[in-house]
Amino acid sequence: MPLPRFGDLEAAVMERLWSYHRPVNVREVLEDLRRDRTIAYTTVMTVMDKLYTKGWLRRTRVGRAYVYEPVASRESYTARLMREALGASGNPAAAFVHFLSDLSPAEAEALRAALKIVSPTGS
Repeated sequence: MPLPRFGDLEAAVMERLWSYHRPVNVREVLEDLRRDRTIAYTTVMTVMDKLYTKGWLRRTRVGRAYVYEPVASRESYTARLMREALGASGNPAAAFVHFLSDLSPAEAEALRAALKIVSPTGS
């Protein structure tokens, strides 16, 4: 099953939640989003409830409100998107070649460091 992509507002909410590294309530996310756009409390509440329903957020009742936090990290989500894109290729080896040829020096170094930590299955 394809990994769902976030809509623009869902992505903005998730980016905020990933950056906090702690559970937050709707009002905190609303105030943060209002730095960039005009948006209603009910809109943010609805988006966060939908993200909870879709399984992207967990929530805990604190008093009369909920606090929310991501179920998975930004890195985990990104890795799943990359895996899905690779799986969609008819030729994974060619996809890797194109991907690797576009790496910046810093990205290439990050890849080398990652390969030292995680060895591919079967080796």
